[in-house]
Amino acid sequence: MTTADTPSARFTELVDLASRLLGAGVVATNEDTFADAENLLVAAPAEFRPHTFGHKGQIMDGWESRRRRGVSADRPHPTDEDHDWAIVRLGAAGVVRGVVVDTAHFTGNYPESASVEAASVPGHPSPEELQAAEWTTIVPRTGLKGDTAHEFPVEDGTRYTHVRLSIFPDGGVARLRVHGEVLPDPRDLDGLTFDLAAQEYGGVAEAASDRYFSSPHNLNAPGRASVMGDGWETRRRRDKANDWVRIALAGGGEVLAVEVDTSCFVANAPGWADLTGFDASTGADPAHGEWFELLPRTRLQPDTRHRFRLAGGRPVTHVRINVHPDGGLARLRLTGRLTEAGRTALALRWFNALPAAEAVAALTGSGRTADEAAALTAARPVADPVAAETLVRSLLSI
Repeated sequence: MTTADTPSARFTELVDLASRLLGAGVVATNEDTFADAENLLVAAPAEFRPHTFGHKGQIMDGWESRRRRGVSADRPHPTDEDHDWAIVRLGAAGVVRGVVVDTAHFTGNYPESASVEAASVPGHPSPEELQAAEWTTIVPRTGLKGDTAHEFPVEDGTRYTHVRLSIFPDGGVARLRVHGEVLPDPRDLDGLTFDLAAQEYGGVAEAASDRYFSSPHNLNAPGRASVMGDGWETRRRRDKANDWVRIALAGGGEVLAVEVDTSCFVANAPGWADLTGFDASTGADPAHGEWFELLPRTRLQPDTRHRFRLAGGRPVTHVRINVHPDGGLARLRLTGRLTEAGRTALALRWFNALPAAEAVAALTGSGRTADEAAALTAARPVADPVAAETLVRSLLSI
């Protein structure tokens, strides 16, 4: 319930890379007898209903493993290194900025401590391949409290595809959130027309005039809204201004069509909306620079998907949807294509964030020798414009 015109500094305002909506899933765990590890990724806060017992005990809304024991009557307690774990495939690969390990409602059965590791394994790896991968600790083993959402900032600029939560020695965790910045593989998007604003490709709602009833992150979330709470809704204005959301696109591009969706907003849809654009590729600040019109102020209908073709041609890195005077939107979709500059910038961000071995493999796969690939990887981040353009053309096989 805040108002903001600048991006929030808290990592929890970033996209949850471990969201089921993005396609995240628990791909392996060593133990979840009491409660399924998949509960870690449920989008809603954990609930607790006392005295609801199943045949394995109290039903808990989270992941809970059985009690560990020692090896004999003389050594009945587990060792300091005994632990349980769950591997999560991120719904979208990206740079992790923070992790939340939430032990909500686990008061006498929470783990003593936990750690989080991350790995980058492209493709569709099996649990066995993931177990054998190279893992990097992004949250060192840290003590936990019961019924607490533990927030752990992460300072690691590497792009990851999976995380592994380890709990020591056993117990229950209600939810796992992995907040960060989506960083897609540019080879998957090259030459395609796609939704430039979509979370799954790296679009992010970075600022909003109002988020009283629901988050602006819902605007570019995957799928259709099924209820009003799945969208972005503002409080009722009592002044003469209007509400808005600013979205940083997946990359600089041309917007060719827009969908403004008021589905489920029957009595509180905005009366009108317009769309403006901004090109920050020259270094200008979208918070203070000059914006230009993409879609003029247009009448909206309640509970309706409005589709508009745009002229295109002018590059944008950010858009701002303005609603007049207030109300709610379910989704905003921006169909378009990357510009050459946007394509280069995205490919460079991706290459600079890859683990070293993966960066070398990408270069050798595009025709570089092993020595050249190793030298280019060691020289990251690539900043020289000429070298960057040559590198991107090579990586994208042009």
